[in-house]
Amino acid sequence: MKLRVFFPLAALGCVALLAQTPPSPSPPLAHSNVLGFSYSLPSDWEIVDAEPALPAAKQQAEQTAGSEDEKKGIACAEVTLTARHGDPPNVVVVVALPFDCYGQTLPEKDLPEFGAGAAEGLKQNFTITDAVYGSYALGGHAFWIERAKGTPKNKSGAEETIEIACSVLKKAAVCWMTMAADADGLRAFEDGAVTLDGEPAAALVPADAFQKMPS
Repeated sequence: MKLRVFFPLAALGCVALLAQTPPSPSPPLAHSNVLGFSYSLPSDWEIVDAEPALPAAKQQAEQTAGSEDEKKGIACAEVTLTARHGDPPNVVVVVALPFDCYGQTLPEKDLPEFGAGAAEGLKQNFTITDAVYGSYALGGHAFWIERAKGTPKNKSGAEETIEIACSVLKKAAVCWMTMAADADGLRAFEDGAVTLDGEPAAALVPADAFQKMPS
């Protein structure tokens, strides 16, 4: 099962527009949802309302869909969190594919392909270089991760660090993504506390995440 298209939604819509979208005032940023996970960022990060960008982003992603399954994945995708901090902005986007909407689950063995599809979608908006990969586990959940340098296409912009970490939960497949303008932004993303299906909280990305390279 190839789910390679639903995550371009994050790249084509939310991330591409976040730097120009006025933030909404927000309380300390600790995000949870009905899909079984929570994620926290420092309280000075700002939540961004990405809803206005989603219809156009999904429509653009559907134009590159290669199958009905991919189109369904795009339709079911949920952007559960968008946030930013600083100027130039550090951006975080969390995207989920709920299994009850999609109609089937994602086997853990398909996680690398799923994560690679998420990363592939970014190439439509960014020139990606120097990509490195890793894998790790938080409790009973396996993660796939990629870190790369990215430069926006078709507009001026400085090179940033793009990092994507994906996992499979009981109710959804989820990817956490950052476009980090500086080291502090990347650290905030990686150190953000996650809880997954009721397991104890842990930092999203452990220090040794990139020491386990996929074969």
